[in-house]
Amino acid sequence: MNEQYRFVVVANRLPVDEILDDEGKREWTRSPGGLVSALQPTVRARHGAWIGWAGGTGDAPEPFELDGMWLHPVALSSDELDFYYEGESNATIWPLYHDAVETPAFHRRWRQAYWRVNQRFAEAAAELAAPGATVWVHDYQLQLVPAMLRKLRPDLRIGFFLHIPFPPVELFMQMPWRTRVLEGLLGADLVGFQRPGGAENFLRLTRTLLGLEPDGDHVVVDGRTVTARAFPISIDVAEMEQLAADPQIQQRAKQLSEELGGHRRLLLCVDRLDYTKGIEHRLKAYRELLAEGRLSNRDVALVQVATPSRLRVAQYRQLRERVEREVGRINGEYGEVGLAPVHYLFRSYDREELLALYLAADVMLVTPLRDGMNLVAKEYVAARTDNTGALVLSEFTGAAAELSDAFLVNPHDVDGLKQAFVQALETPPDERGARMRRMRDQVCAYDVTRWAKEFLEALGECDRTAPR
Repeated sequence: MNEQYRFVVVANRLPVDEILDDEGKREWTRSPGGLVSALQPTVRARHGAWIGWAGGTGDAPEPFELDGMWLHPVALSSDELDFYYEGESNATIWPLYHDAVETPAFHRRWRQAYWRVNQRFAEAAAELAAPGATVWVHDYQLQLVPAMLRKLRPDLRIGFFLHIPFPPVELFMQMPWRTRVLEGLLGADLVGFQRPGGAENFLRLTRTLLGLEPDGDHVVVDGRTVTARAFPISIDVAEMEQLAADPQIQQRAKQLSEELGGHRRLLLCVDRLDYTKGIEHRLKAYRELLAEGRLSNRDVALVQVATPSRLRVAQYRQLRERVEREVGRINGEYGEVGLAPVHYLFRSYDREELLALYLAADVMLVTPLRDGMNLVAKEYVAARTDNTGALVLSEFTGAAAELSDAFLVNPHDVDGLKQAFVQALETPPDERGARMRRMRDQVCAYDVTRWAKEFLEALGECDRTAPR
């Protein structure tokens, strides 16, 4: 392939899903998810390329163009899917970076596969990037890529953004190849985090592990200045508002409200089925409220959308069993004929259906135990263009720093969860409207376009030489 690009995104997944038409012909559709929503407009606007895994194992599909982006698939073997992705990425790094909510596992063959796949991504970026191009690497699956790419193409300007939390020194030090991961990230000119605490943890580690001397938000390594800074990610607010105004989506919202709640008020939860999301704590709090009579099945219904996630990993399969058992318990103990306390929806939804659910919900419950940002909270706020609704939000999300008018809660405190649920339902409409209006102002002022613009401007301003 001869064509090269001035702007290249490197992420674990391409922003598309493969589908087969009636004749068995391969087609591609846009993937759901926060990363795709955040990056697709930027890549399209810059006529850039996106490198990522297309799903499946074996040979990668040929590169192709979609929605103004050049998509370059990277192959994964079945062993690499097990060891690099399900293993090192999602059973080692993911739990470790989320405060070790679940115990991370450490295996040498996982690390070896992680290194091989990161090298493959780096080589693809080196091939696709034009001289002096900007390459933006994303997330925890590809933390070695910046240094690998720097070695292959020192002419490039390289940015890295971590979408999940970055752990404190004490947790990061558990990682067997901690120095290599830190050096991998230091291959970037700019390392971005969701919250300032992540950047501070990172810079502290450069001193602890490498003996470097960080100064403010900079550290000098191998004669280069690397900047570490927070860039809280956001959403495409204009798209959310456009969808929320669609008469068909509004009609669907009314239909969902009637089908799921009837005259009852709806509490909505939309999560990947992940142990970091606090789903079990939330269900326990709801069950106790029903048992105590503080909430009534005749007045309130809870809708839990649980998007299937990583079901090849034992921890996730076990979580699904526990969640479904608890849903069955609540419905069995407190349900009536035709009136279920919990509607549990274990499936993925397209954006239109999610928007309809956002519009139908009286209260949105976003209560993860730890989350880098959580874009569902911002999407709900953006969708409520009439300033109705209420948001219950975990203190341990990045979004909590921006959406301080939500009903903030410690999700580990079940009594606190119960109080927040009741408070969100019982707060007078005028106060709820004022809270939502202020949150909407915040989300609208800092949308995904501004996030990408600020990161890329900061990357462009990075001085890659050491200060004299």
